[in-house]
Amino acid sequence: MNIHSAGTTWRKSTYSQTGGQCIEVADGFPGVMPVRDSKDPEGGALVVPAAAWRAFVGAVKAGAFPNA
Repeated sequence: MNIHSAGTTWRKSTYSQTGGQCIEVADGFPGVMPVRDSKDPEGGALVVPAAAWRAFVGAVKAGAFPNA
């Protein structure tokens, strides 16, 4: 799996603020969700199991991290 290939498309959340502290994700990798820091796109990426990513996003939407 080469998540840094020229064909990888990274995207930010529509809730991200311009110039803010954002992460980017890349779709199209079965079973995993690559995640990277938008301020350091060449700095590497975490590859998170898809189920764990869905659980994290669900927790964020549910307000599990009110001070974040």
